[in-house]
Amino acid sequence: MKIILSVILAIYSTLSFSSGGIGICKGEYALCAASSSYPTGNTITVDGVPFPEGKAVCPVLIGLSVANLNIMGSCKAPTNMVWSLFSPVTSYPQAPTWDVQHEVVRTFVTTTETGGGMSNQWSYLCTKQKHRTKTSSGKYVQLADCLGPINESPWTNGSVPAGTSIITAAPVGAVNPVGGSLP
Repeated sequence: MKIILSVILAIYSTLSFSSGGIGICKGEYALCAASSSYPTGNTITVDGVPFPEGKAVCPVLIGLSVANLNIMGSCKAPTNMVWSLFSPVTSYPQAPTWDVQHEVVRTFVTTTETGGGMSNQWSYLCTKQKHRTKTSSGKYVQLADCLGPINESPWTNGSVPAGTSIITAAPVGAVNPVGGSLP
């Protein structure tokens, strides 16, 4: 994840923003780096362009995280919600057991097959689930339902076509893994 964070910061340091920009938030956030994203049947509009909307279930963590304030406006999320953000954390709860696991970063190439795309969940709102989930080891973790665009680039806000290399921490076989295209 530290590599992902470094790549993100390097890419964004070369882009200019009219307001907001990249910021560091402190507090609760959802980390979707190892999550799948399933189509909801709705669309989500980014810079006037509609994309299929995907729902990812992500663990809620507490600490420092990297945010795109151009999308969010501020680090403060509404009541019972959190922002889905990146962080340098390398071990965190992951599906399906929700036990804390060390992330395994990988790349894959998007396809036109169902579930063969990618999902951008960075700096979108998530609703915290009403009840904490019991992990396979007997601990409890707070999860959040996050909505974001499928096949939309977190770097350019443009479409991610089939054949694009993506970096993710989601396991092999994950549906529309949360991640970002390589520069």
